[in-house]
Amino acid sequence: MNRTTSLALAALLGVVVPAAAQFQITGAGATFPNIIYQNWMLTYNQTHPDVKLNYQSIGSGGGIRQFSDGTVDFGGTDAPMSDSAIAAIGGNVLHIPTVLGAVVAAYNLPGVAQPVRFAPDVLADIFLGKLTKWNDARLTSINPGVTLPNQDIIVVHRSDGSGTTFVWTDYLAKVSPEWSQKVGKGTSVNWPVGLGGRGNEGVSATVRQTPGAIGYTELGYAMINKMSFGVIRNQAGNWITPSLESVTAAAAGAMKDMGESTDFRVSITNSPGPQAYPAASFTWLLVHKTYPDSAKSRALVQFIWWSLTDGQAKAPELGYAPLPKEMRPWLEARLKSITSGGRPVWKGPSAE
Repeated sequence: MNRTTSLALAALLGVVVPAAAQFQITGAGATFPNIIYQNWMLTYNQTHPDVKLNYQSIGSGGGIRQFSDGTVDFGGTDAPMSDSAIAAIGGNVLHIPTVLGAVVAAYNLPGVAQPVRFAPDVLADIFLGKLTKWNDARLTSINPGVTLPNQDIIVVHRSDGSGTTFVWTDYLAKVSPEWSQKVGKGTSVNWPVGLGGRGNEGVSATVRQTPGAIGYTELGYAMINKMSFGVIRNQAGNWITPSLESVTAAAAGAMKDMGESTDFRVSITNSPGPQAYPAASFTWLLVHKTYPDSAKSRALVQFIWWSLTDGQAKAPELGYAPLPKEMRPWLEARLKSITSGGRPVWKGPSAE
């Protein structure tokens, strides 16, 4: 007997049938994956109307803080939690990678149609405030045939705690000893120069409104806003345009460091692959190893599994690279380890 028939019979007999459970699941964090997370939640809700998902794009720092404080059911971050931050919540966290993305050097140079090339040391010196003109010889020498203007370079960076900042500064720290010593890497750093913008949205808007500006933002935001972004020389010495293919190439090098026992906190910036884009990263969901509400946590895990499988098809059109399919068994094992009351909340897709 199907549910419609059962409800009709119950109505005739005067039986009260409880309504299907409604789950309000909240998350907050990284702006980097916000575009695809909103798409996933809207799409998933169309076939699972009982699951109401909400994600606030507040930056990785805020996401880690709210997740750690227990004010949201899950967090989003592009900067993995530190060992000390994990210890502070009793180790009750799992990092679940969702998609791959690129952080790009987006710029506003009216009249310059060709993509501008950036060597690693040049990028570092721009953000250190040492290279200040677009027609500096160090830029023009690596951009033959491109007429760069005699215009001040205006640096734009994030003003909030940000996983995008972590990816960008992690890359700069790897390629520039001076950057590593003076600024370092983190979700927030003391910027030597520049204007601040909140979120990938704020950085993108400031760059678009400011001729001569350069900032770092997630590839999807640059694509949606039709922004120009640079070609970067990678560790192998090749000029690489940020793309789904070059991001996937960066991830390939990280696979050897992964396995069923990994916690997935793997950096893929400055990958040695010949076709790898150097400022690429996983982005992660933060979920608890144990939850108090088994039914609600099961609904969350089922959504995450859908995102890691069916939802991956949405990634390319939104400017993200899907996860390698080889990771799925490890991800399934990790989700099956989540418990409530000492029992697994999800037994895997074969048990659905």
